[in-house]
Amino acid sequence: MFKKVLIANRGEIAVRIIRACRELGLETVAVFSEADRNALHVRYADEAYLLGPAPSRESYLRADKILDIAKKSDADAIHPGYGFLAEREDFAAKCAELDIAFIGPKPSSIAAMGDKGKARATVIKAGVPVVPGTEDVGNMTDADLLNIAPSIGFPLLIKATAGGGGKGMREVRSLDEMPALLQSARREAESAFGDGNVYLEKLVEGARHIEFQIIADSQGNVIHLGERECSIQRRHQKLVEEAPSPFLDDELREKMGSVAVKASQAVDYLNAGTIEFLVDKDRNFYFLEMNTRLQVEHPVTEMVTGIDIVAEQLRIARGRQLSYTQDDVKFKGHAIECRVNAEDPFNNFIPSTGRISHSLIPTGPGVRVDTGVYPGFEITPYYDPMIAKLIVWGETRAQAILRMRRALEEYRIVGVRTNIPFHQTLMDSHRFMGGQFDTRFVEERFSMEGASEADEAQTEIAAILATLVAHRETERSAQIVRRNERDTSNWKWVGRWERMHR
Repeated sequence: MFKKVLIANRGEIAVRIIRACRELGLETVAVFSEADRNALHVRYADEAYLLGPAPSRESYLRADKILDIAKKSDADAIHPGYGFLAEREDFAAKCAELDIAFIGPKPSSIAAMGDKGKARATVIKAGVPVVPGTEDVGNMTDADLLNIAPSIGFPLLIKATAGGGGKGMREVRSLDEMPALLQSARREAESAFGDGNVYLEKLVEGARHIEFQIIADSQGNVIHLGERECSIQRRHQKLVEEAPSPFLDDELREKMGSVAVKASQAVDYLNAGTIEFLVDKDRNFYFLEMNTRLQVEHPVTEMVTGIDIVAEQLRIARGRQLSYTQDDVKFKGHAIECRVNAEDPFNNFIPSTGRISHSLIPTGPGVRVDTGVYPGFEITPYYDPMIAKLIVWGETRAQAILRMRRALEEYRIVGVRTNIPFHQTLMDSHRFMGGQFDTRFVEERFSMEGASEADEAQTEIAAILATLVAHRETERSAQIVRRNERDTSNWKWVGRWERMHR
């Protein structure tokens, strides 16, 4: 049993975890880099400690500093969120050595599933179908990978064994371009996860990316919370997620859910995790990887199941049994999540940095916004450019799309460029509305030509003018009108003066 939780992360996920801890009566400790000194999670936590300089390798990836802060602050649990140290076996093991509860899976499960190569070998033994690729679970040299690539066949993917989110991933169309892409993938993986190891996997073209949320407790109970459709991607980075998938039927959903549970049981899994699949046009599905952590897109599952996944993580880490059985899990309505990033959709999605001068967050029925920024917060180049996650719920998919359109129209962010116009264009796409898309849809069959950059500029100008007007009115209301030096108004004083001089 623990009473104080250190959140080894930043941004919206750190804020999300702090809120769940507060609801359960747990104290919270935040850590921050010099760039995040004024971040929202620092303000919300009960305590906050400086980690170091802005680069993640000198701050959020410094396990030694985080563990020292945990001891200094008397934190008896650590929640890693996602990214950074969330899938580091050595970090989870060190927490156990120091008698600090790690709010996540066992180190052995992270080793088996967190390393994508080992995960493939593990689920193959359990009889789970996998995408063809390298089966060697050790560190393979560039020469080894170049030799084995032709037997797998092109096109293929180079993927980081230690992470996800599109980091350390490259698409390869021929053997000639592969050496340079290998080096590029290794550098990015090393920077993002502290591990430059990679493996190869056949690229299944025209596939859907569908993942299943699973939760397991220490008593051996494992359930799944249904699927999330994650096929709307760009450069292997998810942009939009929804639940349930418009592609699955009840029979396939039940079959894939059972396989997801089976895969997690193969490594004696504990806490929350995600089994990811590729599903081809003929509805054949293949194990892709397991994310041994909380996912960015977990809110869409929470919206359709009513289950607080983060709170459930905390309860499981305290040794409690799952609050739900598989029969208790019911799906209601449809949820969609748009990742709002600081990037320019009209200029090849290049990152946008700067200070957010104004932010108007949408509200209303079925609308949820998870964010870690506020007016005055600075978007820096050091971390992921995600500003917020905009999530909506509707009784049907059609209603959810309409509600997302309205929410995107209301969302105003001034100071940096955002991909809100991209999401607005996507919600108007007939193919998206019809559920006719795959993982290559955005890159091959989607265009921003229907969107107007001028409209966005006009919207920004209007927002700036509205901000200036609001500021002027606030200044006026703050003015204090002094009492006249005379005891009456000037008009009465002039009248008296005229009467006296008649």
